[in-house]
Amino acid sequence: MTHDVEIIHETQLNAKDDRAIAALLKAAFTTNFYNRSYFQQRHHLRLLIREGDRVAAHIGLCLRDVRLGDAVLTVMGVGDVASAPDLRGQGLASRLLKRAIDEARAGPAQFMVLFGDRAMYVGHGFVAQPNMLRFVTLEDGYTGGIKTEPDETLMVLPLRDNEWDAKAPHDLMGHKF
Repeated sequence: MTHDVEIIHETQLNAKDDRAIAALLKAAFTTNFYNRSYFQQRHHLRLLIREGDRVAAHIGLCLRDVRLGDAVLTVMGVGDVASAPDLRGQGLASRLLKRAIDEARAGPAQFMVLFGDRAMYVGHGFVAQPNMLRFVTLEDGYTGGIKTEPDETLMVLPLRDNEWDAKAPHDLMGHKF
């Protein structure tokens, strides 16, 4: 069966798809998403694969400026990567990630950034980075504090000829993706 990748801009996300994505995330994660179609904040772009009427796989993308040392960079953040539990292992998330990389390369982002530890990300060229990270915590739907700490799940993919400075502090200028 061919699974086409569908792209939805957040402003075009209808209530039915919003609920369907929320249901997918609830089924795919043990983390509480509070019946939302996102974990921390809404995304700018959603990539979906449908199987019939249901959302079978999802990735959210967020375009944002961050600091890497003294440099301000535009990055595409990747979040809420999920496949329906009964469809895992069929390459749906990998297809979405490939399309997400293509979308990011077509825009202004210099890097893609995500927080994860799956081999799938390495297979698409993401590299774990040891940077000291600064970010705003969002907990249970509330703004928490500002944390500065390393995060072993930080992964980065260069989209251009830029090199990521693994020694520079990385300020997300907001929450994690």
